[in-house]
This record gives sequence, structure tokens and C-alpha cells, in this order.
Amino acid sequence: MRWWSAANFVSNAGTWMQLTVQNLLVLHITGSAAATGLSMSVQAAPALFVSLLGGAAVDRWPRKLTVAVSQALLGAVAFTTALLVALDRIDLPALMVLAAVTGVIATVDGPACALLGNDLVPVADVPSAIGVGALVHSAGRLAGTALAGVTVGFLGTSAAYAANGLSFLFVASVVPFLRPAPGAAAEPAAAPAVPARAEMSVREGLSFFVRRPRLVALAGITGISSVFGRNYGLTLAVLVTGPLAGGAGAFGTVSTVLAVGGILGAVLGARLRKPSVRTVGLLAAAGALLQVVAGLSPSLAVLLVLVLPMAIVESVSDTAGTAVLQTDPPPHLRGRVLGVWSSIGTVWGLGGPPLLGLLMEWAGARGALVAGGLLIAGSIGAGLLVRRRGGPVPLTLSAKDGDVTGREALGTAA
Repeated sequence: MRWWSAANFVSNAGTWMQLTVQNLLVLHITGSAAATGLSMSVQAAPALFVSLLGGAAVDRWPRKLTVAVSQALLGAVAFTTALLVALDRIDLPALMVLAAVTGVIATVDGPACALLGNDLVPVADVPSAIGVGALVHSAGRLAGTALAGVTVGFLGTSAAYAANGLSFLFVASVVPFLRPAPGAAAEPAAAPAVPARAEMSVREGLSFFVRRPRLVALAGITGISSVFGRNYGLTLAVLVTGPLAGGAGAFGTVSTVLAVGGILGAVLGARLRKPSVRTVGLLAAAGALLQVVAGLSPSLAVLLVLVLPMAIVESVSDTAGTAVLQTDPPPHLRGRVLGVWSSIGTVWGLGGPPLLGLLMEWAGARGALVAGGLLIAGSIGAGLLVRRRGGPVPLTLSAKDGDVTGREALGTAA
């Protein structure tokens, strides 16, 4: 797990360095901010359409081989881009194609890497492993963003892509030496065995997700929070530079505090032992109420005091939700469930900022933060009340893939 975490830190730093440089490269080639946004959408779009197939591939193929091959392919794309930039042969269509290829490979690589990391620790420690992964991701993001400017300034744009290619190869070289922890892949005693010839269809994973109330509830909580509560790069930027009369430097300070809070939250999230959807909902509601107060901040100093706990609560909530998502499905369905989740998350990612932008046009930055926070907290509170009044709902599961018929529902939304 230590080797895997080190490899992921290197890979995350390289990825964020490339993403930062890619935006600068598109701006240099086209001079258009719209083109920059388009390149980001092209890379994200495959997750909307291909993630279901990518998740099915993760369930079907050997996990270590899948991770090693996908990392090597991502490295090849990065090296190809570095070569084209070095030879001054890069243009916008080529960048778009390379971004799309990267997005397609990522639909397999993302869930495969997540599940491989879980295999390296005992089952009881999976929530902690997910917290460590979140910490590594946050640290890699900070390091990669900082290294991007240094690398481009001293070595050039192509060097940043080459460095990212080397980071992928480093991960691929570590994978063959990883060994699952004793009992890591073992199911709880009550779980049925999965037949060797279990069907690996995309429909099966989608059906499981839709029929699993706690996963649907998790999707609802995360969706409404993502649209109205977590686009702080947009809402806080407008708040700081508008009503609070700050500049780019002031927003940079706010962004730094958000990043520090994310790291602290990941550390706290790693201590969770049995996270639940209820935990995710309560944390999301708490973060939403903090957002309401932040929207009413009279000064930048007050906002900075509130931003830190907002980021911490958001990070712990994310870690808890990821733990539920990756441990709730039976092992033979986890790749496909993560594929479904990736598709849903892409919808939020593409649709959230425009919706939030319209809300800010109508209500302003303060109004958007307050209204969004109240909407999140109110929706979660209403969901908890409905669940408490309704009680558990029985659910009959088919015997497909070794499940037991007549089993009582695995609970309601929480």
C-alpha cells in the first residue's frame, strides 16, 4: 500500500501538471478561452458514454493487468503529445483527438486503480485506504499545479507532458510487485459465492445500482451537493472579487485554504471505519449550512475562517461516500457500479456550472451560496424524515450471480 500510494502521488502530480499545461497550450494555440473549455469537455465526455463499458471491462479482466496496461497506454499518449509539441507539430484537432483518447482510457483506468488500491488492505481498512487515496490525490494536485509553471519555465511545455508519461510508466512498473493483503479479497461470511461463469453485462451493473436504494440516495445527495454546493471555484471567485472587493490574490488565498482543508479532511476521513449514506448526508448538510453563512460573510477575513471547515466537511463527506460506493456492491459488480457512477458524475460536472451560473445571474454570488446551501440542507433533511417515517423496505433479489432470493432489503436510503 505504501508503494501504491507513492506511485499514485507521482501519477497525480504528473496528471495535474499536464492538465495545467494543456490549458495554457490550447490558449497559446488558439487564443480562445472557449477552445480551452472545449478541450476539457472533450476529455471528460467519454466518461458520459463509455464508462459503463469501462466498468464492465474492469469486472471482466484481471485487475493488475488492466491497471498496468491502461497506465502504459496513458503514458504513450503523453509521450506522443510531448513529441508533437517538441517538433512543433501540434494543433487544436490533434490535441482534441489526444484528449478524447485519454478520456476513453481513463474510463477503464479510474475504476481499476480505485479497486486495486482496496485489494491491498484488509476489508476492515478499506475506508481508511480510500481516505489515504484522497489525501494522495489532494497532495498530488497541489504538487502538480505548482510544478507546472516551474517545468514550463525551465524545460518547456513538452517536458511537462514527458514527465507525466514517466509518471504513468512508474505506476505500471510498480503494479507487478503489488500483493493483496491477507483476506483483502474475501467476502463477509454471509455473502454468497459468485458462480465462475457469472454474466458480465453492462445492464447488470446498471440494474443493481437502480434497485439499490442506498446507492440511489447517495447519488441524489452527491448530485445536489455537486451542482449547488461544491463549485467553489466559481461561486467564491465571484463573491471575493465582487461583493467582498478582493482581487486575484485574495481568491488565491481562499483557494489555498480550500486545498489545505481538503487535505485535513482526507486525513480525518481516513479514520472512518463504517461510513454510511446517513453519514454522507449529515456531513453534506453541515457543509451546506456553512456555505449559507459563508454567503453572508461581511469580510474576507470572516470568509477565510469559514472556508476551512467547509473544505474539511466536504472532503470527509466525499471520502465516506466513496467508501460506501466501493464497498456496497459485491466484488463482481464493483467495476460496473463505478462505471455507472462515473457517467452520473459526468452529467453533474457538465451541467452543474451552467445551472449555477444562471442562479448567480439571477441572485448574485451571495444569493447563490445561500439559496444553494438551503436547498441542499432542506433536501437532505426531507430525505431523512421520509426515511424515518417509512421504515425499511423489503427487496427481493434474484438468484442471479449467486444472490439469495427473498433476502430482506439491504436497508433504505441510509
